[in-house]
Amino acid sequence: MKKIILGILVSLAIIPISALAGKTLKWGHVYEVKTPYHESALLAAKKFEQYTNGRYKINVYPASSLGKESALGESLSLGTVDIINTGVSFLKNSYAPLTISDHPFVLRDFNHWKAYLNSDLFKELAGEYTKISGNQILGMTYYGARHVTSNFAVLKPSDMKNIKIRVPNAPTYLLFPRAVGANPTPLAFSEVYLALQQGVVDAQENPLPTIKFKKFYEVQSHINLTAHITNSIVTIVSGSTLGAMSSEDKKLLSKAIKEGSAMASLKIRTQENNLAQWFRSKGVTVNIVDRKPFIAAVAPLYKSGKDLPFSSEIYNRFIKIGL
Repeated sequence: MKKIILGILVSLAIIPISALAGKTLKWGHVYEVKTPYHESALLAAKKFEQYTNGRYKINVYPASSLGKESALGESLSLGTVDIINTGVSFLKNSYAPLTISDHPFVLRDFNHWKAYLNSDLFKELAGEYTKISGNQILGMTYYGARHVTSNFAVLKPSDMKNIKIRVPNAPTYLLFPRAVGANPTPLAFSEVYLALQQGVVDAQENPLPTIKFKKFYEVQSHINLTAHITNSIVTIVSGSTLGAMSSEDKKLLSKAIKEGSAMASLKIRTQENNLAQWFRSKGVTVNIVDRKPFIAAVAPLYKSGKDLPFSSEIYNRFIKIGL
């Protein structure tokens, strides 16, 4: 017995104190605390701590408290943040073809989105991103179909001509407004409500759950169901963080993140199906839009293939997914 105890003490002496104490990871994102995206991160953090018996803990920092979208990406590369949520479009500088799902009218609907998430093409694109950046995508969350809000009806492309519309500061979001003659105005997410309220911009575009979370309906009288982009958020883990983990812990982290993403995706989709009536009950005009003219306005972009960040081969594979 004495030999056994002595052996244990010797073993403990050569294990670094940090390994015994566990590791705390930092997870940053730009979304509000009451959104499914933050709830998803909290769920993943809780599950990962449980799965590793407390060897790992994750602190989640919402609402841009660790920086705006671009700053979070830089922090991930620098290793000062371990995990981030970011829109697919913000990966253009790392691996541009991965932004294909955020292009206007490329995704048909939620079922197409689900099929893409589970496709070989997504695995290939995410794998190429890892090769280039060193970081790894461990989850993708459904963000919803983006619709135009305004203080007037938008029923056809000409209704958007010359209006100033706020978009996120990423190239893919400029394509739809330009195709219909609008003036896209990039602004940080946290600045949108005030910009709408003060008339700095005439319109903005986001999914219905986000329009509710951010209370844009308080300063915009019309929601126009253009569904011009079906958005995704990816959860990315720093390569240096993963490099310090055992293969088993990496699997557990991936499992926890995917469970959180699935919960948020289902919640967002459920909200999408019910929110139009909720907005109407608040006195907001919700316009059913014939999307065909808007799709036709964007179509030349894909026919020419000019300046697109993905090949025609990737595009053709993408649009056939789920058919």
